[in-house]
Amino acid sequence: MRILIVEDDREASSYLAKALSEAGHVVDVADDGASGFELAQESPHDVLIVDRMLPRVDGLSLIGRLRAEKNDTPVLILSALGQVDDRVTGLRAGGDDYLSKPYAFSELLARVESLGRRKPGEPGEATSYRVGPLELNRLSHKLTRDGKEIALQPREFRLLEYLMKHAGQVVTRTMLLENVWDYHFDPQTNVIDVHISRLRAKIDKGSDTPLLQTVRGSGYMVRDGAP
Repeated sequence: MRILIVEDDREASSYLAKALSEAGHVVDVADDGASGFELAQESPHDVLIVDRMLPRVDGLSLIGRLRAEKNDTPVLILSALGQVDDRVTGLRAGGDDYLSKPYAFSELLARVESLGRRKPGEPGEATSYRVGPLELNRLSHKLTRDGKEIALQPREFRLLEYLMKHAGQVVTRTMLLENVWDYHFDPQTNVIDVHISRLRAKIDKGSDTPLLQTVRGSGYMVRDGAP
């Protein structure tokens, strides 16, 4: 892949460029946002690695300019700002992934290669899911129905996240055990039934249009409207 690094820390960019080159990639480097924008527009790249705090043009403005010019090259944002709000801001500005400093090169390489495998225009994994009046935000870990926030326990959140990711599809018990509980065997317990019951009580309480439905003999489904 051809990768553009936009990073004003010369030592950091030199290390990263060397490591990516050793991994078999062709690397270009810019040390400010304006130069990075010019390089990104002049030559095609498979992935951009953009530091958030840059001279001349900051990283988020750089990404915004690229997106305004219909440049949809995947962007990995690097930043020492790693709080949830910071990541949300970066992704909403047009970034495709966000990695906080300090980072492990192995993780950065895996993320870059994952971005590079995307087809042009292909979106990354959604940061939020909506089914009818129900909206789940994966970054802020908030769930709302008709604008009212609903508190969930961590496992309930993961369960609903998986169901909403596959909205309109039947999700089997085996799929839930493997993807929500990381079980690759049947624990012979009613753990799924208990969590489904708790989740249903929270998201469908008092509603005439239940969103969480049981598909007898098959599994569960989240969809908008009554069965």
